Amino acid sequence: MNTIGERNTKRETSENEEESLLKNESSATDGDPKINYRGWKVMPFIIGNEIFEKLGAIGTLSNLLVYLTTVFNLENIAATNIINIFNGSTNFGTLLGAFSSDTYFGRYNTLAFCIVASFLGLLVIQLTAAIDKLHPPHCEENTICQGPTEGQMTFLKTGLGLLMIGAAGVRPCNLAFGADQFNPNTDSGKKGINSFFNWYFFTFTVAQMISLTIIVYIQSNVSWAVGLGIPAALMLLSSAIFFMGTKMYVKVKPSGSPMTSIVQVIVVAMKKRRLKLPEYIYPSLFNYVAPKSMNSKLPYTYQFRFLDKAAIMTPQDQINPNGSAVDPWNLCSMQQVEEVKCLLRVLPIWVSAILYYVVIVQQHTILVFQALLSDRRIGQSAFLIPGASYYVFLMISVAIWLPVYDRKVMPLLQRLTGKEGGITLLQRMGIGIFFSILSMLVSAMVEERRRTLALTQPLGVETRKGAISSMSGLWLIPQLTLAGLAEAFMSVAQVEFYYKQFPENMRSIAGSLYYCAHAGSSYLSSLLISVIHHITARSETGNWLPEDLNKGRLDNFYRIIAVLEILNLAYFVLCARWYRYKGTSSSSIELEKVTKQSERGANGANHSSL
Repeated sequence: MNTIGERNTKRETSENEEESLLKNESSATDGDPKINYRGWKVMPFIIGNEIFEKLGAIGTLSNLLVYLTTVFNLENIAATNIINIFNGSTNFGTLLGAFSSDTYFGRYNTLAFCIVASFLGLLVIQLTAAIDKLHPPHCEENTICQGPTEGQMTFLKTGLGLLMIGAAGVRPCNLAFGADQFNPNTDSGKKGINSFFNWYFFTFTVAQMISLTIIVYIQSNVSWAVGLGIPAALMLLSSAIFFMGTKMYVKVKPSGSPMTSIVQVIVVAMKKRRLKLPEYIYPSLFNYVAPKSMNSKLPYTYQFRFLDKAAIMTPQDQINPNGSAVDPWNLCSMQQVEEVKCLLRVLPIWVSAILYYVVIVQQHTILVFQALLSDRRIGQSAFLIPGASYYVFLMISVAIWLPVYDRKVMPLLQRLTGKEGGITLLQRMGIGIFFSILSMLVSAMVEERRRTLALTQPLGVETRKGAISSMSGLWLIPQLTLAGLAEAFMSVAQVEFYYKQFPENMRSIAGSLYYCAHAGSSYLSSLLISVIHHITARSETGNWLPEDLNKGRLDNFYRIIAVLEILNLAYFVLCARWYRYKGTSSSSIELEKVTKQSERGANGANHSSL
């Protein structure tokens, strides 16, 4: 850790030197207030807040499936669907939180409000365990279990609703807010942003590991009231750490609704859809960039050329003295058009991410039921690993790989390829999808073995959910390790991809897109489970996903997901080959082609006139 601290200090010193030069240059040209980027100096507050926020939220949500089935006495399928729908709604809520942040409140204010909401949500859920009247009576073995009353479910849903409000702002804004603290115009600032993404996920992973071991163990083996009280206390600590750094943060002000510009381009392109694009596209279209815009100037690209019609100037279009359009609902600039193209190019990649995360959803939900029906003892001891804690092996895989990749692999790849980051973000994402396929195939083999031993060589222990298999729960580690490698490649690259490919004034929305992919996968997973559950229930071979997994064929369900991921990988490769990175040389090449065509056209016109 000393080495990391020294490197961060060196980065900070270099960044401060470069920043002072930029400040001197900017002060000579304009009167804008200086921005004091503190970079790594404020990371203890931001990452510290993130660690304790995740310890609190994950400490509750990671074991919520077990809580719903053992304390609220819900059936497996019902509890799984509640978790998937909650996760999906929470992640989709990030889109609203990101929009509010970028448009009205700014990232700091959004985070401040939502962190408090998260604390209140965890406190309400803790009360459902601490107060007997807020949950059903304990269900004894071989007895009919009493489900929750409407009032008990309403109180629980209130806590979940507050958590949804908190997550809607915290999840999309935390990453972008941390990246805001680095100067994007200096080399050290750019390197700081890249490393921040890796270290952010590393600390996030460590927080998950602690939640999935210590906190989950207390919940499952000591007391639900204490085990849910600890996350609430940690969230309160997270809030305190965040507010301690208030005076040091760079607080990017909201720039108005970024969606207005997007809608304008679509509306104007539809209005002018009958117009023909000029033969020499780029020089003939309206090309204006607002001088105070935070968005970088984008070169022209060929893709989605139908949107170029929004920038066609007609005799009715008027221009202000400063060069802007009098009526932006009748004429858009090429800069606006290219920003919309950036968003449209990202969407096919995002769809692939939805399909990818279906794998991670299974390792976080159904795997718990697998673990509960496996031999969870360590050796011959009486200690049992909690079912929800097995997910920690996925986190360990991520925690080991990310520092190795950041400090060893990435510098080596940079020297070999000459590219920033060693390999492209899309290449990293493709590797992640490949590992997800392997994870599902291994999951199917392990589940087939677990089920066979449960039927032929059980431990002799019966539960309400079926007989315990003699297969050690440690056999679940390989599939989780592969899923961890998939996450290390896919998730980090995906967040960085959205952050860099979206216009600068939409970075919170970019962060929300990552969580919206999780939301889509949660809903898709819930749909897959429900469809297969109902279809196979009427089949001759029997239900694949019954309450007692020993009587089902969960391995076949995993194989279906593996086939789905193979198709997803093929789709992703096609999308990646088609994709054009924002403002890269590939875009510049397209601009050069257009310019040369214009020059040849002009020369041809001159010759014909002669």
